[in-house]
Amino acid sequence: MTISTSAQAQTVEKLVKQWGEAQRDRIETGVRQVALRWRKEDGDEQAFQSFCLKHFTADSGELEAIFQRFQKNLESLYGNLHRIYRDFNWMLHVDAGPILPIDYLFGSYDAFAHVSEDMFKTGLAFVALLNIPLHSLEEKNQDGLHWSRRKWAELRLVEKFADRVPAAVNQQRTRAYTLADDYISNYNIYMDHVLDPQGQRLFPEGLKLISHWGLRDELKARYADQEGLARQEVIFQIMKRIISQEIPAIVVNNPKVDWNPFTNEVFDSRSGRKIAAEPEGVRRYRFWWQVFQAERAADAYYPDAPSLIDRRFKRDREIPEASVEALIVSILSAPVLKDIADLIRRRLGRELRPFDIWYTGFKPRSHFPEEKLDALVQQRYPNLEAFQKDLPNILQQLGFSQEKARFLAEHIQVDPARGAGHAMGARMRSDKAHLRTRVPAGGMNYKGFNIAIHELGHNVEQVFSLNGIDYYTLEGVPNTAFTEAFAFVFQSRDLALLGLEDGDSRQELLQAVHTLWSAFEIAGVSLVDMKAWRWLYAHPEAGPEAFRQAVLDIAREVWNTYFAPVLGSRDETLLAVYSHMVDAGMYIPDYTLGQVISFQIERYLKHHSLGEEMEGMCRLGRLAPQVWMQQALGEPIQADGMIQEAEQAVQQLKSMKSNR
Repeated sequence: MTISTSAQAQTVEKLVKQWGEAQRDRIETGVRQVALRWRKEDGDEQAFQSFCLKHFTADSGELEAIFQRFQKNLESLYGNLHRIYRDFNWMLHVDAGPILPIDYLFGSYDAFAHVSEDMFKTGLAFVALLNIPLHSLEEKNQDGLHWSRRKWAELRLVEKFADRVPAAVNQQRTRAYTLADDYISNYNIYMDHVLDPQGQRLFPEGLKLISHWGLRDELKARYADQEGLARQEVIFQIMKRIISQEIPAIVVNNPKVDWNPFTNEVFDSRSGRKIAAEPEGVRRYRFWWQVFQAERAADAYYPDAPSLIDRRFKRDREIPEASVEALIVSILSAPVLKDIADLIRRRLGRELRPFDIWYTGFKPRSHFPEEKLDALVQQRYPNLEAFQKDLPNILQQLGFSQEKARFLAEHIQVDPARGAGHAMGARMRSDKAHLRTRVPAGGMNYKGFNIAIHELGHNVEQVFSLNGIDYYTLEGVPNTAFTEAFAFVFQSRDLALLGLEDGDSRQELLQAVHTLWSAFEIAGVSLVDMKAWRWLYAHPEAGPEAFRQAVLDIAREVWNTYFAPVLGSRDETLLAVYSHMVDAGMYIPDYTLGQVISFQIERYLKHHSLGEEMEGMCRLGRLAPQVWMQQALGEPIQADGMIQEAEQAVQQLKSMKSNR
């Protein structure tokens, strides 16, 4: 801060004299907010005072005009810059041909990098800070339930200027995330070139799986295969080699070599000759480390949130870190998990393996072989255009009216994903949301369809929470966990959309058990992610190799504390396999929160229609999470209901003659 307290006090008194004593609190707050962010290059104390005297107003008409100018112009600014970002990253995100070196340069360009700096240089940020008060997380959670939507829109407006981060720092962050995302998006394993312990090929020709999503989903699919255990063991070995970085670098995204993940030997695919192959080493952890260093370089510019950890919880999630960890631990510590493990053990007829954290046998899809699902999806969607064309029908099946389904479909564009798939919303109402999923040459397969329906949930939320919002600065949902929650709600209906019904009278009970088991898995991954970032900030100079070892140790610690008592084995590192750990900056806890919120939404939808209720929920916009929950569902975020339903379901299943 370059403005002295005396200069601030003098400015306050002049403004009070001009606008009256009744405005003192507003004036003091506004002057202080501007002074905290005023720099030497903005001018001296006289310039500061002149700016405040010129731009502070208590006139209701002028305040309204200022507010409306920001609403209109920020939509144009953010909306158009977002389109530039999407266009510049097109070749990296969309499977539209070979990637050229120049595409990485375009992808590293941050169209938003100068926005904050320019807003302060022009004085626009200071106008907002001078006239609209910021509020703490505690105030938002305690008082926000009683605030008007206009007050929330004003707060979200001024929060856009709460921090003043130099463009060069923003650019450095963008580059680190872009490179990490590219590494993850192109991390494919050619499964028809992977060998089992006997040197046999177990996977069909042409099967290419991205880590970790594709590997995990293939492992899940094999629970419906009577001979699937051998394939699951192969995938498990692949995952462990990736986590430890013992995987030979030449194996990644390369169909010209065969690999035995059990012996870690590599062979030329044509001659069968064994070839020397260097392990990947610490490449995975170097990208993660570089993301940390980029965030660390930004820390100094966030005085109220001087670490990515603080920013994720205080700013992005708006839920205290301790509260999120307590919710995660409550899931991990649920006694009923041991009973669920016993059910799984009896169903499988064997002792549990570590990868059984992904057991899907409680879900309807477990009754359908992956090959049958693939054939059904390929017949329906031989190409991406067929899926795009069928969007209105899919949305009507989900409960949306014909008119609303058509509106949504017109605002969603489907693209072929280079990575596993993702959703990219629009930032202005004249633009479209984009849905990305993988479509192999022979047509969409079940994995691609499952991901597409998940991403469709994101897109529908994005369209509603932008196009249906009353104030632009309220666009979106409270945080990433909420859009994940809607994506999970959609994804759980994928088989119904294919016309496949289970017919099992116990399905509601089985679903309750599956929901908690799935939350158990992702809660463990979330805790590893959180602990890894804490380690990074505790050891900022350690380097990628030390960090690799720390992640392995953390994964083992979390496993031994919460998973070994349930599944039996010890010292497993499997919880560190998630790719978003590397390229998304402590994103994983949003998955756990999303599953909890999804459960609460699903419980609400037992007595309401998704198609009728979702738009109203999304149009609440970006309120604080607990305020949104109270207005949408009438209850706070909590895992108690999920755990209790699983406990009741297990007891009822035990009382039945057969749990198979």
